[in-house]
Amino acid sequence: MSDINGDLLERLGAASMATVDATDPMAVEGWLGRFDRIDIMAHAVGFVHHGTVEGTSDDDWRKSQSICLDSAFLVTRSAVPRMKANGGAVVLIASLASSIKGFPFRAAYGAAKGGVIGLMKACAADYLDDGIRFNALCPGVVDTPSLRQRIADLAEEMGSAEAAEKWFLDRQPAGRFATADEIAATCAWLASADGGFVTGQAINVDGGISI
Repeated sequence: MSDINGDLLERLGAASMATVDATDPMAVEGWLGRFDRIDIMAHAVGFVHHGTVEGTSDDDWRKSQSICLDSAFLVTRSAVPRMKANGGAVVLIASLASSIKGFPFRAAYGAAKGGVIGLMKACAADYLDDGIRFNALCPGVVDTPSLRQRIADLAEEMGSAEAAEKWFLDRQPAGRFATADEIAATCAWLASADGGFVTGQAINVDGGISI
């Protein structure tokens, strides 16, 4: 397991951990190069820019693509050679805000996560004969530290944290946010033998937003 935030990794207490910047090609290859064989690779990296295309600076756009899409490319490129001999499963965390559905103020983020779905589908076709399955998981709004920070940021604009949280919650027909455990469970299923006949799919875990 790797993350750019070493303190968060310490809290998780995984057996094998490293602080890695997933947007750095050398750092990614340095980390995954430690493994001769990879059976499962899950990529969950993101940055949510809030703004219309008019409110998106060049730096906002590049940061969104670098963190969300470039990192998925780098990690996948490094993992695949270590999976080809034995097959395996790759799960890329995309988003419902992508090529699946448009949301207000998600121009840069939606474009980047749509690219993740495109990358997944191309790789699913390229590596089917090698026994490597590729799927993308597309969550709705998930209650994470990232969401809580976005709520806090939006609260300054909307006048209160309650109003900001309602803005996000109103998107959810189920009346609540997803939990991280629910997303992890779906990811684990896609990577497991139970999901062994599933490849090239963008799986919505969205509490009914896409209905």
